[in-house]
Amino acid sequence: MSDTYSDTTAPVDKPADKKLVKLIVASSIGNALEWFDLIVYAFFARTISKLFFPTDNETLSLMLALFTFAMSYLIRPLGAIVIGSYADKVGRKAAMLLTIWLMMAGTFLIAVMPTYEAIGLLAPFGILLARLLQGFSAGGEFGSATAMLVEHYPERKGFISSFMFASQGLSGLLGAGFGLLLTTALTTDQLESWGWRVPFLFGLLIGPVGLYIRRHIEEASEFKETEQAKVPLFELFDNNKSAILCNIGAMVLSTSVTYSIIFMPTYATKYLGLSNSIGYGGTLISYTVLTLLTPFIGILSDRMGRTRLMMIAGLLFFLTVYPAFVLLSNNATLLMLASVLFWLSILKAMYFGGLPALMSELFPTKVRATGMALSYNISTTLFGSFTPFLLVWVISATDDLLAPSYYLLFTCVVSLFSLIAIRKRFSIG
Repeated sequence: MSDTYSDTTAPVDKPADKKLVKLIVASSIGNALEWFDLIVYAFFARTISKLFFPTDNETLSLMLALFTFAMSYLIRPLGAIVIGSYADKVGRKAAMLLTIWLMMAGTFLIAVMPTYEAIGLLAPFGILLARLLQGFSAGGEFGSATAMLVEHYPERKGFISSFMFASQGLSGLLGAGFGLLLTTALTTDQLESWGWRVPFLFGLLIGPVGLYIRRHIEEASEFKETEQAKVPLFELFDNNKSAILCNIGAMVLSTSVTYSIIFMPTYATKYLGLSNSIGYGGTLISYTVLTLLTPFIGILSDRMGRTRLMMIAGLLFFLTVYPAFVLLSNNATLLMLASVLFWLSILKAMYFGGLPALMSELFPTKVRATGMALSYNISTTLFGSFTPFLLVWVISATDDLLAPSYYLLFTCVVSLFSLIAIRKRFSIG
């Protein structure tokens, strides 16, 4: 007997095109803001390390900045439990409004925080506090927003939920665009003085738009007509432990690739000797592919089957990631960087286009937000947050520029075995 909860017997809302677009924007805009801030922080990690974590060793400063980046993820599972349970008890809309307020507060703190030179140790602690606020918020964002989408449009879960990840591509596109513009238009002094703050101030403008749109959406009938669990977390662990483990495993490859792409500007400039503009230019290509291709993959997953499509992508990834990094390390040019990122982005889109829908199908409505949020954030914390820090440490310790490929191969194997388990345990093709 299948344990999947992908049935289409639940009441189906069929909103008009205008309402559908508003639903997609409302649900994905918070995720977009979260990822925009995250990507901008990672892209400007070298600048932030100089301003907030200064030491006599440049690599140590960078590692401190990236460690702060990683530490904020430790609070994500707590945010997933608190906000995910809130979404399952009170409603997806209420949780989505809460997350965007918290995200705006963290963005504001980073945008206005004085540097170490001005206020000493309060500066790095302030950055850490801001990242913790953002991490707590992000912990509940994905589960609540994705649940809202698939419950409004259950007959096309792959397509509509793919915008959660397509919005990440759009955020990366904006972040890389800011990186390319600011590093080419400003001097180093201007960039360190005020230029790095510009993207965070821009991020603050997204928040009020998201709040306005989210206030004007309604809960889906599927959620309204479902009896809520008394304690969603207890219900989740009583009956859905295998779903949590399978979702964590399925997320591993997607997460590791995402954060490796985020790391690429630092990798290109620090280890390949390329300019900042080349590093950001390469990632612009990557995020363009992810933004445009992901919704089409979501449609394909509705027709072809999610795990089947994801396993094809995973196998291609396993066969090509090591040769790709060999080529890049031996031919460090803009063309080669762009080619490698283009290929990896195609495979990533193939893998994660149907992933949000797959994750939603493993949980019943009454614990869906909590289950998705917790499994998503455990995977992101373990296999995403420390990726830039880990790669800097390994490359520095071994002088092996192929280190990112070894890590990605490992995560690929984990996810492929998880997909096999999902096919057997939940009978999802």
